Amino acid sequence: MPSRIASALRLVVAGYVLARHDALAPREVASLLPATARFGAGALRMLAGGSKAPGRPGERLARAFEQLGPAAIKLGQLLSTRADIFGEQFVDDLGHLKDRLPPFPLAVARAQVESELGRPIDSLFLDFQPPIGAASLAQAHPAVMIDGRRVAVKVLRPGVERRVMADIGALHLGAALAEWLAPPLRRLEPRAFALTVARSLELELDLRLEAAACSELGEVMAESSHMRAPKVIWEGVAKRVLTLEWVDGTPLSRPEALDLPGLDRPALANHVTRGFLTQALDHGVFHADLHEGNLFVSAPAIVEAVDYGIVGRLDADARRFLAEILWGFLRRDYRRVAEVHFEAGYVPAGQDVALFAQALRAVGEPIFGRPVKDVSMGRLLGQLFEITGLFGMHLRPELVLLQKTMVAVEGVARRIDPEHDIWAAARPVVERWMARELSPVRRVHDLGERVLRVAESLARKAETSLPATVVVQRRASRIAYAALALAIAALAATVELLIRG
Repeated sequence: MPSRIASALRLVVAGYVLARHDALAPREVASLLPATARFGAGALRMLAGGSKAPGRPGERLARAFEQLGPAAIKLGQLLSTRADIFGEQFVDDLGHLKDRLPPFPLAVARAQVESELGRPIDSLFLDFQPPIGAASLAQAHPAVMIDGRRVAVKVLRPGVERRVMADIGALHLGAALAEWLAPPLRRLEPRAFALTVARSLELELDLRLEAAACSELGEVMAESSHMRAPKVIWEGVAKRVLTLEWVDGTPLSRPEALDLPGLDRPALANHVTRGFLTQALDHGVFHADLHEGNLFVSAPAIVEAVDYGIVGRLDADARRFLAEILWGFLRRDYRRVAEVHFEAGYVPAGQDVALFAQALRAVGEPIFGRPVKDVSMGRLLGQLFEITGLFGMHLRPELVLLQKTMVAVEGVARRIDPEHDIWAAARPVVERWMARELSPVRRVHDLGERVLRVAESLARKAETSLPATVVVQRRASRIAYAALALAIAALAATVELLIRG
């Protein structure tokens, strides 16, 4: 990690770039600032030459972030999920952030592949072509392996790690300063937000981890028919090199993608939505960068996802909370949605559950009965986070990544099929999860596991200072206790079924 001095200098440079694009304290909001801050912002804008920067505030910020590089681009992509704070137009402008740069020379890429894989490039590839796309972190090369398989080879930019580390240092310092200078921002957890960005970038700098994520999500996707992932060519994987099988579909980012002969657009949109929700709810791991450029389509409704640098994860509790929140909104059960927020710890315990349920009703009721094209799940989540701010809820980084992905998925699905009903697409996935995970049988299983974990923990503490004969007796008692607990749980589940029946 760079020194504080280096981070401060990098922060100064970032401030200058933002001021030059009039994105530090935009002229549109200058009148809202205190007099001293208004004067300082105006002086910075004039000194940096940003007074005549063209475009809307979001467009100007996006251009500044593109110039500042990987960390800023990642930050902008996360900020683009917060329509509740910045407004729809602003986040829409940020949502168009691109990460495209001129490629580095083919000879440099070939040398890096040889160095990383520890073998001559011709011993692995029959053909290694110039790049077809270059971003701030890496570029991708079409290639043909010795055995004739077509592949894509991703190669990191030379020296990119050093620049990213400098950006991360400045990002952490900036977050700390934001908490110090603007106490109201503390609810948004600037440091946790910066940590999320930094961790994501650090993982993207080791392509072995991306290979592992692609392999893991490939297995997850294979359990349903919604999405596919390319196979990893492990002999072509190293820290700075990733080789995947070639994807034959057409990128959704191309205009002709949705005009392919035989394409079933409604089915395709359903696959995108259900693919994401199945990953998140059923497996607790999801592709967290599902924009058009990372999705390839083929007729009739085949979706293949690439670029596994960003992967989201949800533990069992978070998955249950997400499913119950969505299910509660689907059934308009706002009291239950409120209770789930309190159970999850998203809202402080001292707040009023009934009042929070009333606020949730204000968010949920307007969406029912409206045309499908006007009902946005992403916007609903944004409004949900907005009202939770009134109840002292702090930003949860894992929820930001989830919301970012859901907003992207919804946008992609609606572009494929403007009449796509994201709620109808989500319903069977959520219903299946609820029926499986909240059934009496599952409750018995979960209770048994919790009992065993507690028993194991207590036994380990006790056994450290007991004679061997006593340890044997304690272990026998522990087993009997667990069996009794399971029997009681099974009896309770049976009674519940009889009452319901």
